[in-house]
Amino acid sequence: MKFVATEGAPRAIGPYSQAVVEAGFLFASGQVPLDPATGKLVERDLEGSAERVFDNLEAILTQAGLGFADVVKTTVFLTRADDFTPLNAVYARRFGTHRPARSTVIVAALPAGAPLEIDLIARVAG
Repeated sequence: MKFVATEGAPRAIGPYSQAVVEAGFLFASGQVPLDPATGKLVERDLEGSAERVFDNLEAILTQAGLGFADVVKTTVFLTRADDFTPLNAVYARRFGTHRPARSTVIVAALPAGAPLEIDLIARVAG
């Protein structure tokens, strides 16, 4: 197993890794809209928060030599069902024509009071 870490995404604050590569796949831990430079939650609307999450995920993918086109599955966690539409707009913009499988779950709360969290699985070997 190979561990992936980058300063372009918030560092792990517990007993986990930003991502691991195993069996031809990268498994990225869930990212909330934390600014990696400050370690604080960004104070933005849902679209701005989603952009920060995707920036964090992109930094992890880049560190592993991958991009969004390599993603095969995402899981999105939202604290408000009403945020699905603005999240979907950012999601579509960041993935372009690539369409990985996705689950979206509405939850009661997320770490640091974040409005969303996204994790992903990407193909490393083709």
